[in-house]
Amino acid sequence: MAAARPVFYVSDGTGITAETIGHSLLTQFSGIEFQTRRIAFVDSVEKAEAAIAEIRRAGEQAGCRPVVVSTVVDPDLIVLLAESGALMLDVFAPFISPLEQELGLRRESRVGHAHGMVDFKAYEQRINATNYALTHDDGMDIHYDDADVILVGVSRSGKTPTCLYMALHYGVKAANYPLTEEDLEGRELPRRLRAHRRKLFGLTIDPGRLQQIRNERRPNSRYATLETCRAEVVQAEALFRQENIPVLSTTHTSIEEIAGKVLAHQGIHRHMF
Repeated sequence: MAAARPVFYVSDGTGITAETIGHSLLTQFSGIEFQTRRIAFVDSVEKAEAAIAEIRRAGEQAGCRPVVVSTVVDPDLIVLLAESGALMLDVFAPFISPLEQELGLRRESRVGHAHGMVDFKAYEQRINATNYALTHDDGMDIHYDDADVILVGVSRSGKTPTCLYMALHYGVKAANYPLTEEDLEGRELPRRLRAHRRKLFGLTIDPGRLQQIRNERRPNSRYATLETCRAEVVQAEALFRQENIPVLSTTHTSIEEIAGKVLAHQGIHRHMF
């Protein structure tokens, strides 16, 4: 069996941009196993040399050429990193020259622009939205006047991570409400949600997958039985249809895609931070 191809996300900042783009690229290739590693804050010759040594070592162990997805902006460090012998994929390179020509400006090769606190107002918006998502998680706070969207679904259907993702990346105030056994037996929208019907978006999930997730949390409990999971999902989906609430299955959908579809359907237009 062939060794996994080593892939490095190298950045002079957090590495989030390099990893996000790199991951999207790798998903285009099936049948190949990749071993990924993020190397962040490579902002000096010493750190670049340490990264080179690690990349070379990984290539020797795997017996194949490593791949480097880079968002390093210092030209000298970019040249130095190329000495690793890896396939170098510079995320910014294809776009910088055309933009410079179009804008009539030279780029500023400053570290950390993508995720630095350049816009303090936007940063504060993200922090406030994240605090909102945490305090309005799982129905803890049911005052939804300030919510941009309210995710509704059975327990462990993906509501919390989606809310946090939208808050962190888009500054969206996202609350979530778990449909309890009592809510489902009532066969009508819980009273606390009725005044906010336009903000509601339902999440559902395959009962088998839900059982796996719940069993990891509370093994061998009634909560985690397939029978309970199936009954709750069926009742929740019936409620969504009855109340004409938009719904999305999270079974085979990434958090990024869930968030994107929720925002698009609800008409929430925010740029990604």
